[in-house]
Amino acid sequence: MIKDYFIIAIRNLKKRKLRTWLTMIGIFVSIATIFMLVSLSLGLQNAVQEQFETLGADKFFVQPATGFLGPPGSVDLVILTEKDTDTIRGVGGVKDVMSTVAGNAKVEFNDKIRYMMVWGMSTKTNLFIDVGGYEIDEGRFLEDGDSGINIGILHREGNLWGKPVETGDRLLINGGEFKVRGIISEIGNPEDDRMIIMDLERFRNFFDIPERVDWIVVQADAGSDVKEVAKRVELKLMDARGVTEKTKDFSVLTPEELLGSFQSILNIVTAFLAGIAAISLLVGGIGIANTMYTSVIERTKEIGTMKSIGAQNKDILLIFLIESGMLGFVGGVIGVLLGIGASNIISSIATNALGSDLLQAVAPLWLILGCLGFGFVVGALSGVLPARQASKTNVVDALRYE
Repeated sequence: MIKDYFIIAIRNLKKRKLRTWLTMIGIFVSIATIFMLVSLSLGLQNAVQEQFETLGADKFFVQPATGFLGPPGSVDLVILTEKDTDTIRGVGGVKDVMSTVAGNAKVEFNDKIRYMMVWGMSTKTNLFIDVGGYEIDEGRFLEDGDSGINIGILHREGNLWGKPVETGDRLLINGGEFKVRGIISEIGNPEDDRMIIMDLERFRNFFDIPERVDWIVVQADAGSDVKEVAKRVELKLMDARGVTEKTKDFSVLTPEELLGSFQSILNIVTAFLAGIAAISLLVGGIGIANTMYTSVIERTKEIGTMKSIGAQNKDILLIFLIESGMLGFVGGVIGVLLGIGASNIISSIATNALGSDLLQAVAPLWLILGCLGFGFVVGALSGVLPARQASKTNVVDALRYE
């Protein structure tokens, strides 16, 4: 019996091909939008999660409380110093500590000038390699007291200088000459892939920044609870800097907290955009309801005929619900296909334009089935009232209807 209902519904939709397609536009556009947003959001979350996993579960970060609000070393920012690094180094459960400082510099090569960020990192520890997940592509990493620099791979393979920078070449940084000791393999983030790294002590002497620290990486002892160690560091720094919870001028962030903050922001943005897409879905649902009401009027005599030969109200109701549900389902199928195509195109454009693979399209089975089911449910719900009207049609009046 149900099979017969589907056959009747499909036959009726085929009779009104143009109206059927026009009705489904609102559905598949909204489903495609929702699918694309969720797909890219999931891909971005996965990529960020992978980036944080490279940091390792045993590391956390300390920075000035206003560190995210301006560039490193801005004069209006509260600063950390090497004294704070030494304080952290003495906290129980801390295995290793690394100070990082950044400065803007005029960089020259091949008669070209660019203004770029240069990073000073302590090479007395391997933390600078571990935190970035860096691998050397050519040459070697900097060693303690090294007078050279490490550079990102875009200096060699990008079009920054008009010709590739190779290991052994020299860059002029603020008028000083620095030999390239090694080129770091591609990371995927354009900013990281064109970075310049100096040994921290060389950086301090050259940029005349004797004490300031922009970012501190802390590694906990093996087997220690990172959150507990982070809390001890926070309390020790508060005491050393003479601040309270209310006046605290620095922040201690574990990878989980950073990831949670990022995902919260991403979820809010995704929900907002999905809400906009839902408006389109509502318009599509209204279109289906309008089409079904029109169909009920056009098929009044047909409904009367079906009832006169034994069709019950529930049969008429089910036929119209299946018909409207199929409008939503087919719209969902088209929407999913459009969503997959659009999300992959956007991902490809982002990868080529930004040189980063962070924005990746993800299409898990639950998302595909969810969108298809959602389209069917929206279509069916949109057809409830027209279907009820059809099922309550009076047989005598229907047969007289012209």
